[in-house]
Amino acid sequence: MNEKNVKFTLNGKPVTLTVSPSATLLDIIRDELKLTGTKRGCGKGECGACTVIMDGIAVNSCLIPIMKVAGCHVETIEGIGNQEKPHPVQEAFMDLGAIQCGFCTPGMIMSSKALLDKTPNPDRGQIREAISGNICRCTGYVKIEAAVQAAAEKVKEEISK
Repeated sequence: MNEKNVKFTLNGKPVTLTVSPSATLLDIIRDELKLTGTKRGCGKGECGACTVIMDGIAVNSCLIPIMKVAGCHVETIEGIGNQEKPHPVQEAFMDLGAIQCGFCTPGMIMSSKALLDKTPNPDRGQIREAISGNICRCTGYVKIEAAVQAAAEKVKEEISK
């Protein structure tokens, strides 16, 4: 096989891997690095289950060839919080019942975090646009939108401390 080295930053830590150039970022995150919080959904960039943040932008990791990640900063759901100290978006999703079956939740949270990183006071339209690439098959998006608004308030509170 024609494997190549790729270096990037994942969740704040440098990563160097020897990979097949035909692999996607999703393949590497899940299969090589064993970070399974990022979900494998449609594999066509239509469902958003595999959303990660790459250089500040929410992207479908199933569509990103791994060699395009060289030198980039990638954040996955595992990199933004944990059970002891969840990210405000994770906390708001739990507090407001915005987690249904949970399959779409990591992608929703990453899209929401990318939005709040750039737009700390989003309106409903901006929230809807930010999560428009994420499909939830369990229910409507009312609780998810409310959770993103609540997370925005939490982020503002943390910044003002």
